[in-house]
Amino acid sequence: MPGAPRHAPKPRGMARGRRHPQAPPQGAAQGGRTRQTTPTGHSGGGPGGGPVDESKIADVVRPVVAAAGMDLESVRVTAAGRRRLLRVVVDSDRGVSLDDAAAVSRELSAALDSVAVMGDFPYTLEVSSPGVDRPLTDLRHWRRAVGRLVQVTVTDPAGSRPVTGRIVSADADGVTLDVADDPNARHRFRHAELGAGAIQVEFGHLPTELGATGDGH
Repeated sequence: MPGAPRHAPKPRGMARGRRHPQAPPQGAAQGGRTRQTTPTGHSGGGPGGGPVDESKIADVVRPVVAAAGMDLESVRVTAAGRRRLLRVVVDSDRGVSLDDAAAVSRELSAALDSVAVMGDFPYTLEVSSPGVDRPLTDLRHWRRAVGRLVQVTVTDPAGSRPVTGRIVSADADGVTLDVADDPNARHRFRHAELGAGAIQVEFGHLPTELGATGDGH
């Protein structure tokens, strides 16, 4: 969208386009931080527009996110009235602040403006961090969740069983859990034995209690 006007960020980490103001999203992932901006988009109109290729959008988004020192978790495009909503979820070892989301949002807007992967219809860009409901499927997910209580299905020679425990450490070889209800039961699991972990919401518990190193020492 060459020539589209740019606007300084508004208070509370939200940028709104001049002609398309929009309220903060109600469905943002729990625990995540969200930044929205509303590019003008190409000319044209129509509810939802035509189909877009999310994989091509991800190809544009990924190097921008990587340059910001973050990982791209997901890209999703949905219809939002007469516009499209592009949701980009990013994460990093240091987390994602509102300032981080604002910075990468500006870079993504510029990158998307230079190509035609979003088609010929206006869209809203939403950049957010994962919420606690994000399943733990990759090593980086487990590593960033050290100190959190998690439930996961473990499959080993003894069969499959649900295990609930606190993540003590996570590395390339596996994950160590302090199994719930048994303070002496610290178990090491290989990644191949673990299904997708689900973080359990706790009230009044600080996940950093295992230490700044994130490895329980």
